[in-house]
Amino acid sequence: MDGRAREWLQRGSFFDWTPGAQAGAHGPLKIFHAEFGDPGADALVLVHGFPTSSIDWFDVIEPLSGEYRVCLLDFPGFGFSDKPRGAQYGLAPDAELLEHYAARVLGLSSVAVVAHDRGDSVALELVARCALGAGELELNHLVITNGNVFLPLSSLTEFQRLVLNASSAPQVLAALTPEMLAAGMGASTFTPPRTPDDPAIAALAHTFAYNDGVSVLHDTIQYLVERSTNERKWLDALADSPVATAIVWGLYDTVSPLRVAAHVWERHVASKRGENEFWLLPAANHYLQHDQPDEFAAVVLRFLQVRSPQAPGPLSAAAGAPILLDRSRSELPSAESVLAATAQLEDLQGAGAGPTRPADGLDS
Repeated sequence: MDGRAREWLQRGSFFDWTPGAQAGAHGPLKIFHAEFGDPGADALVLVHGFPTSSIDWFDVIEPLSGEYRVCLLDFPGFGFSDKPRGAQYGLAPDAELLEHYAARVLGLSSVAVVAHDRGDSVALELVARCALGAGELELNHLVITNGNVFLPLSSLTEFQRLVLNASSAPQVLAALTPEMLAAGMGASTFTPPRTPDDPAIAALAHTFAYNDGVSVLHDTIQYLVERSTNERKWLDALADSPVATAIVWGLYDTVSPLRVAAHVWERHVASKRGENEFWLLPAANHYLQHDQPDEFAAVVLRFLQVRSPQAPGPLSAAAGAPILLDRSRSELPSAESVLAATAQLEDLQGAGAGPTRPADGLDS
């Protein structure tokens, strides 16, 4: 192991975790985690997706940890954590682990969470747990990024379907190497595509190889089944939650396309309690934190610090600037009110009113 993966492993450490009965008899497991920034600052927990790990966040650690205590872990079956064969890898056990990590390992009572891909589902399970009063952690902000949080609008790949199926998975995984998996992801889920010698793609290959992660891919991808069973419950819990929520999406994603984010925003987030925002990164694919790390970090910091523009639009005139698509609202305006507001604006402009304030720049 070398390069980015070795650096990441050396910057972290491990703690022991024994999963509940629903996750099988395996345990205790060694769970990898890492911390960055001022230990006394407000905490920000970054939650990774499938089939990757906390190393997904490598490119945004510097800007985020300048203002927050940034904390990450690898769930069982991923990254540098243990990957026992035959374990029941699931979203509910991982939400329990995430809460244990934040409350017991980090000593937090309140936390902001930024989640990606499969991590979105873990975070939504945590929201549901909080809604039931079942947990010991308060979630104060939630950022949801590219992931299939509404499966009917997803576009699962042939590879995902083959690995998910118990009949086809053994043959596929027997022929798959960590390098092949990483190369395939680099070619299809990053914009522009990345080659195997790219630092991020090489690091993925190393983390897939660690503890023979390819061998448990069929088990870890079963989260999609759990997702389908609990999808409505989780989204309803989010809609009822007061936690401030931002949806941040990379435009070029074809597996978790923008229509997924738009549906969840309109049906479950736009009109819920809390200060909620919907953002687009126009030059990013599924791994938006790699494709546009500076822009991604800028959006997250603005959301957490309540510094986002009031009006929708790009943050600057720069190519690829983040676009605020929408803000939370109590209800949709009527057609009549929209026309009335338009007429009022035209009257003001006709009376010589100055131009409206432009969108803030990224560096303001």
